[in-house]
Amino acid sequence: MWFSLAPRLIIFLDSYVLVCSYSEHHASSGKIVKLQGQRDLLLLSEVERDAHVTQRSLASKLGVALGLANLYLKRLAHKGYIKITTIPPHRIRYLVTPQGLAEKSRLTYQYMQYSISHYRDMRTRLRSTLTEAMGEGVKRVVVCGTGELAEMAYLSLKEMNLTLVGFIDDKGQDRFLSYAVCAPELVGEWEFDAVLLTDLEDGEKHREILGRYLAPERKILTLSLVD
Repeated sequence: MWFSLAPRLIIFLDSYVLVCSYSEHHASSGKIVKLQGQRDLLLLSEVERDAHVTQRSLASKLGVALGLANLYLKRLAHKGYIKITTIPPHRIRYLVTPQGLAEKSRLTYQYMQYSISHYRDMRTRLRSTLTEAMGEGVKRVVVCGTGELAEMAYLSLKEMNLTLVGFIDDKGQDRFLSYAVCAPELVGEWEFDAVLLTDLEDGEKHREILGRYLAPERKILTLSLVD
């Protein structure tokens, strides 16, 4: 699960960059390197899967303009990772070279290392945040979000013998990990000591919404920034 090479790879690694506590310079340069690696890995994987994949399809998967996808492919070709041919005429075909396969393997390994590091880092942050909350008497916790970090929160709560009341999400689902899921405006109907935010991208939005529906600021937990 943690090593999926689906398009959400980009989102996953972006969130890793977001939650780490680096200096502004290192965070910025690290993000550029990682984004480039993500992009190259996705392109190499798609080209290997389908030599006749279109630039429009690749642009859609990357979430970029068609012209940028063209530039990225030319960059890979310049590095010797792919060959661009027109056999038969008027039909573009992409071939991953041996150098490209080696680079794809390297990037896959790199991604796995980042994933493991991300998992360990977030688990440490979760335990730190929940340990501090327990010291203030928190026993019953609602988790805001139903993504990968919410799954890690579920494991941490179980390990620390805290009660998971349920999940908050605005996507309309009823159950997550066999627990009830409620909309933010219904959270006041539950009995809980704290709400743990696990949707980092929309954390401020959720904080504002929860504040409107009987979850005061003192009851909202965010991840500790441990070194």
